[in-house]
Amino acid sequence: MQSSNHESGFSVRLADPDQGTASPGKSFMMRRRNRHGRGLRGEVMLPTHPGYRTRSDRFDDMVLDSAQRLHDIWGKTLDGVRFGVDEIPPDLEQLAANATTAPMGSYSPATDEDGPMITVYRRVVEQACGSVEELHDLVHDVVVEHTAEMLGVAPETLDPVYRRRY
Repeated sequence: MQSSNHESGFSVRLADPDQGTASPGKSFMMRRRNRHGRGLRGEVMLPTHPGYRTRSDRFDDMVLDSAQRLHDIWGKTLDGVRFGVDEIPPDLEQLAANATTAPMGSYSPATDEDGPMITVYRRVVEQACGSVEELHDLVHDVVVEHTAEMLGVAPETLDPVYRRRY
């Protein structure tokens, strides 16, 4: 019988009441292996370890960190602005057919229903970087540039640590 909570990444293996408990003569490692003897039961990486989060989750966190930094600097000016992540630009096939460089992000003005939206394209940004440090800097630059476009100011005035890296 299995019970799992997918939201937190936590899973529990409940004992089957019809089966007896493990015999006291077996070692701990023998009881922890699956029935075919191929490996340990349960999660490979525990939720508390840094490697548990996917690349996509870490990228989302980078975008949110940059958005939070800008919100800390500019305050109420950025209230209602939504920040999002898409895998690729919606018209990537058309851009490739025209041999045009794919955008790293986009800005969509406010509509009657929703506020303004700044979107960062994860795959395009990741391919432009060679290391995690470069990725973090580039994500921040893309967020700053599109936020500056939205506000109608120069990116350098929006965030003092901004410098065009791409």
